[in-house]
Amino acid sequence: MPLPEFSRSDALTMGVELELQLVNLSDFDLAPASPDMLDLLARAPFPGAVTPEITESMIEINSSIHTGHGPLVEELQLIRDTLLKAGDRLNVGVCGGGTHPFQQWTERRIYEKPRFREVSALYGYLAKQFTVFGQHVHIGCGSGDNALYLLHALNRYIPHFIALSASSPFLQGSDTQFHSSRLNSVFAFPLSGRAPFLLRWEDFERDYFKRMEDTGIVRSMKDFYWDLRPKPEYGTIELRVCDTPLTVEHAAALAAYLQALCSYLLEGNEAPPREDDYLVYNYNRFQACRFGLEGNIVLPQEHRPVVLRDDILATLARIAPHAEKLGSGAALAHLGQITKAVGDAEQLRIVHEHEGSVEAMVNLALGKFRGEV
Repeated sequence: MPLPEFSRSDALTMGVELELQLVNLSDFDLAPASPDMLDLLARAPFPGAVTPEITESMIEINSSIHTGHGPLVEELQLIRDTLLKAGDRLNVGVCGGGTHPFQQWTERRIYEKPRFREVSALYGYLAKQFTVFGQHVHIGCGSGDNALYLLHALNRYIPHFIALSASSPFLQGSDTQFHSSRLNSVFAFPLSGRAPFLLRWEDFERDYFKRMEDTGIVRSMKDFYWDLRPKPEYGTIELRVCDTPLTVEHAAALAAYLQALCSYLLEGNEAPPREDDYLVYNYNRFQACRFGLEGNIVLPQEHRPVVLRDDILATLARIAPHAEKLGSGAALAHLGQITKAVGDAEQLRIVHEHEGSVEAMVNLALGKFRGEV
């Protein structure tokens, strides 16, 4: 299937996708409840979109397209409340978090959909291990060239989004010692990682996608599990490194941060991206996953080490005028508080230390999603 023409969308518009956990409220394990949830939600108006995910213990919600942080928060809260009402009727809990702390992947069921069956047939057990939960953010771009420029200019900031969203410290009942263990599951797929360094859409289409298509390995952009990927049919770039945060308010703040950052980069406030920037990419990515805000990254063009927490705070100050212009000052203030305090991964670990049980971590995630904690 040829790569579709890059649809021009309004620059800096944004949309959010959240993959969410469906939880059995008796034992706090994951529940194969998505067929029942989707059936119930299909009978009433839904303020956004809700779709199945690869296993039956997951669903994905999508926001509409927004220009400002405030309306995005309000819509996500409305979607959340609608989900919670449906979950209450089915006695199913709904929550964020990048991983469920103790679910066993062997017990998961693949959702009955051709695309998911194809993925399962190709990737074997990786498909069930892909029962992890992420936030994707789309940013509108005026052209394919602008999309590729942003995609590569953002490489330096990928660790920010990993650390700020990290909420997957436990996996299969054990502490991974990572703040975000979810991304290790994504990295297992052969077409994951970073996009090739091409800055013109014509080159991407002709010199990369067409050649990959000719190999028979890929048929569409869906086959790439890159950290950032262009979505020509939407006219966007899609950030895919975030764990699903524990609250929708935090999810909206991360989207607004990306929007303001893109505004700052499009105005040429930094040196253009270079292929050599990627020399430190995987190292920086690891530092953010492993140590969260305390990670030590190396700035790709300056070759200077910096603590992620300090770099995020400096960036928030640098892009503040762009956030104010876009109406997202409150979002940056929220992230500034998180950066100076305790993130989702640390909160989950603290509860485990105090309560001594992985079930208590799920209970915290359920309460945070409801806005009760």
